[in-house]
Amino acid sequence: MTNRPITTDDAGIPAPSDEHSLSVGPNGPLLMQDHYLIQKMAHFNRERVPERVVHAKGGGAHGFLRITEDVSQFTKAGLFQKGKETPLFLRFSTVAGELGSPDTARDPRGFAIKFYTEEGNYDLVGNNTPIFFIRDPQKFSDFIHSQKRRADNHLRDNNMQWDFWTLSPESAHQVTFLMTDRGIPASWRHMHGFGSHTFLWYNAGGEKFWVKYHFRTEQGIKNYTGAEGAALLVDPDHHIRDLHTAIAAGDHPSWRVNVQIMPFEAAADYRFNPFDLTKVWPHSDYPEITIGTFTLNRNPANYFAEVEQAGFEPSNLVPGIDTSPDKMLQGRLFSYPDTHRYRIGPNYLQLPINQPRAAVNSYNFDGPMTFRNQQDPVYAPNSVNGPAADPSRYEGENYQVAGEIVRSAYTKHAEDDDYVQPRALWENVLSETDREHLVSNIVGHASAPEVTSDMKRRVVEYWSNIHKDLGQGVARGLDLA
Repeated sequence: MTNRPITTDDAGIPAPSDEHSLSVGPNGPLLMQDHYLIQKMAHFNRERVPERVVHAKGGGAHGFLRITEDVSQFTKAGLFQKGKETPLFLRFSTVAGELGSPDTARDPRGFAIKFYTEEGNYDLVGNNTPIFFIRDPQKFSDFIHSQKRRADNHLRDNNMQWDFWTLSPESAHQVTFLMTDRGIPASWRHMHGFGSHTFLWYNAGGEKFWVKYHFRTEQGIKNYTGAEGAALLVDPDHHIRDLHTAIAAGDHPSWRVNVQIMPFEAAADYRFNPFDLTKVWPHSDYPEITIGTFTLNRNPANYFAEVEQAGFEPSNLVPGIDTSPDKMLQGRLFSYPDTHRYRIGPNYLQLPINQPRAAVNSYNFDGPMTFRNQQDPVYAPNSVNGPAADPSRYEGENYQVAGEIVRSAYTKHAEDDDYVQPRALWENVLSETDREHLVSNIVGHASAPEVTSDMKRRVVEYWSNIHKDLGQGVARGLDLA
């Protein structure tokens, strides 16, 4: 080990790891006793007032989900039963930019949906990509810091971004996606959305299945080249304006709702880890099944009340749906509601945009800005007819885990590799034009004046690990061939 200072928590206690969270075995769920992870996430959620730390700039609209196919053999969730219509609110966003940042910056797009079901709110918090840059939440705040502004001059720094990416090979799949033209969608209406994580579905009989969500735009995919996106930076609200104008004119955008279903038992020895957020499930193994559509048909009446005060949290799960051992999902279960409690207050679920349509019978009470005042009894258990839990509604959500308490990467499956899937994207998905644009976008980003010569060599190595032709193209563009 080099002569570097040891990372500590805010009390000066040496940190056990900045790479891995504490889990039950390498593949099991994370533990609340990991105080260092909790401190990092809780502190990260409180870095800015009042805008979101990430996904600050965005827009949204109201709509409805309509299920057209019978999937009751997979889930008992009421909103996914054939013929069911469920109102929803969808918020789009950019990830790294602040309020006022341009909509056409190269960045992933948030794709967060709140379904107002009869069993309570169901929130599906995803992106316009099926993957992400990292697979462990221990690295999340560090990743975002690398994409934000420097501490000294308050400028964005491409060298800082490449420093994190090249030291984190698991980022390769997402960065490849980001550097293609899909890194700048022409509009929110013309991009796909994804739940990204793996979730658990269970049916009325308690049978379990793993599921991934795909929302396929029915408007078709449209993207901007780097040059086109740069030309539109003069209109920082391009995507907000496009969505509002289309809906106001009666041009209501819609998406097909597709799912991939994996049998519960298949995950254990699948050829790569199916819970790894940096990977997709090949359609040759698990084809997408269309189960319905959703449509956006109503603009917000007040942007602040409905878009800015909207709070989404993947921990909002209704019977028939549960979490998975995806470590990033496990971290977000805490991080999202925690940041809302800080940003818009502990009673944010009483705000109209977040308020469930189902009855609320909670023992939470008081706190700032409450207007649903709790009546006695205010505790459980009680003998005076207060609300009582019903564990039977969640029969089927549990599954067995075992293992030592460790800080570890996932146990590798036979074909786990950080470069296989981005290599397949280069070889099998991108057209020749797409490849040319990918190379030019990488070169443009890595040619920023703050990117050092040493970092440029690391950038070439990063892309060469994906494919030698890609690495050579980047090397030529950076005059390192």
